[in-house]
Amino acid sequence: MPMLLPQLSRRQFLKRAALAGTAIAFAPPIYAAVADKTRDENTFAFFSDIHIAGDVTTKHSDVNMADNFTACVRQLAAWPVKPATVIVNGDLAFQTAQPADYATFAKLIEPVRAIAPIHLSFGNHDGREAFWSAFPSDAATQSATALKRQATVFASPHANWFLLDSLIATNSTPGEVGPAQLAWLTQELDKRTDKPAIVVVHHHPQFTDKVPGLQDTAVFLAALAARRQVKALIFGHTHDWQVTQHDSGIHLINLPPTAYLFQAGRPNGWVRATLAADSAEFELRALDPKHPEHAQVKLLKWRTA
Repeated sequence: MPMLLPQLSRRQFLKRAALAGTAIAFAPPIYAAVADKTRDENTFAFFSDIHIAGDVTTKHSDVNMADNFTACVRQLAAWPVKPATVIVNGDLAFQTAQPADYATFAKLIEPVRAIAPIHLSFGNHDGREAFWSAFPSDAATQSATALKRQATVFASPHANWFLLDSLIATNSTPGEVGPAQLAWLTQELDKRTDKPAIVVVHHHPQFTDKVPGLQDTAVFLAALAARRQVKALIFGHTHDWQVTQHDSGIHLINLPPTAYLFQAGRPNGWVRATLAADSAEFELRALDPKHPEHAQVKLLKWRTA
């Protein structure tokens, strides 16, 4: 299935905001805040593990997920430029991918659609059919892929982006790329050797047994490592902001959650990435501005081709 929610025009946005009512009462001010800003085609915004419940008052681990997501959207709207796109990397729904979760997500994501187009991926708490039922008009304009997964490729000036779908079963922790999707990915990578490649998937590469991640980590990373145009792998799932590097030189960027944390003291929030020809900056924008890692910038130099 496709993964793109197009940016809304001003007229579409204000009409839909009015119909949505108080759930996104802050939406018109968001549009006003971004209307005159320029777009930076090399800047991208990442949200991950947002876990939106049907009831916006729902809390988990003493965190209101809807409030956290709304706070991140406000921060994004206040950023000096509009990003080229926003990537929401999985676990859109709270736990069991209820239709009400996606109905609420659809309302809360509307202000983001005033800022930029949105690419979405699925995590282990998502459900494909329930998700698309909340976006009938968007789903109707897009056709399913033979993979039966939400996988896609898009280009930016300094990179080709490959977004994958690692969902095996809703509310089951492990994930996988799978043979069919891996074959598709390697074929698409081999067609595009002109630019750095950045791969995005929800589940983390699993190097230990501590937290179940990609069950096919070894074969997946071997395929990426063999293709020198692959410079970075971005993922979520662990609710823990980390930037490390694989032995192959591929950078591993573990996105923070916008929602609740698994470990006290770690940051939640969103990430700003800005690409250059041979590198990228990744900046944590923590919900807590006093967190010691807030606004820290990681400059990642790409491995050689």
